[in-house]
Amino acid sequence: MQFRKHSLLTYGLAAVALLILPLIVQPFGPGWVRIIDAALLYVLLALGLNIVVGYAGLLDLGYVAFYAVGAYLFALLASPHLLTTFPALQAHFPDGLHTSLWLVVPLGALVAGVLGVLLGAPTLKLRGDYLAIVTLGFGEIIRELVTNLNKPINFTNGAQGLSNIDSARLFGSDLNRTKEIFGIELPGVTQYYYMFLVLVIVSVFICYRLERSRIGRAWMAIREDEVAAKAMGINTRNMKLLAFGMGATFGGVSGVMFATFQRFVSPESFALNESIMIVAMVVLGGMGHIPGVIIGALLLAALPETLRYVAGPLQEMSGGRLDASILRQLLISVAMIGIMLARPKGLWPAPEHGRKDAPKGGQA
Repeated sequence: MQFRKHSLLTYGLAAVALLILPLIVQPFGPGWVRIIDAALLYVLLALGLNIVVGYAGLLDLGYVAFYAVGAYLFALLASPHLLTTFPALQAHFPDGLHTSLWLVVPLGALVAGVLGVLLGAPTLKLRGDYLAIVTLGFGEIIRELVTNLNKPINFTNGAQGLSNIDSARLFGSDLNRTKEIFGIELPGVTQYYYMFLVLVIVSVFICYRLERSRIGRAWMAIREDEVAAKAMGINTRNMKLLAFGMGATFGGVSGVMFATFQRFVSPESFALNESIMIVAMVVLGGMGHIPGVIIGALLLAALPETLRYVAGPLQEMSGGRLDASILRQLLISVAMIGIMLARPKGLWPAPEHGRKDAPKGGQA
């Protein structure tokens, strides 16, 4: 009973802290709230990749492709680009093609999930480095596709990207417009924070239930020893495809949210370094452990922006001889190396991998 009361108190304090966080930060400028918003999007991506990498043990370096699919899907369905490319649509949609966000979210999840299964199908017999290379190629194919799909018919507007994307609307209210509730001013970035926070909470609940389900335990069995899992009667083929599909749905939803938040998408936002960064979030936080993955995502999402305030003074101290952007990347790399050397299993590894007193040799 005492432990339960302690847990309820912890959850209550955490809930209060999350609710008031943007209200504390927004007086310092909207830029800081935008950093937190972007960090929550990375949490969504990391939770999805954790299903593939952390639970099933399948190294996926092309995960950003599903992120791009969701973003471009919403950008095409909620911007004037298609009407400009196909004038015949203008007669059917004289007021513009303003597809509801809440219709595109499940659609984005579905399309990304189907693509995830299609990616997983030819990689079922691949492991380790070979699987990483194939998924890496898939991510680059999607990026090159959206970059060059502007001729002969301009579907994606190429490297220029798509702009004038609709902002999110909730119960008829535009989240991009500043509102005042109980005397508290809520700018657009703060309203997006609460929407992303709800999505993160729902995603954590889904991942938590998956982890403790028969499907989650089957994924972990495949991760530990695929041959043994197959010998125990687990359909490794279907489980792998399900892992790719489930993980991809998170990427698709995150992409839709990214498009409505930024209101602009371009191929540069879905480069290879984004996939590598998302993988680093999962590994750095602790593969297969939801709290660790969240911490890793928040840390690596906020660290680059925070280090801007360190790289600038260091550049001035060197008399301008050091480039601030390069120095910032160097500091990020040094920080990541230091963390992995100090915590090789991640900042918060899963209990079964992190306990020093774990039973050995099958002893109870």
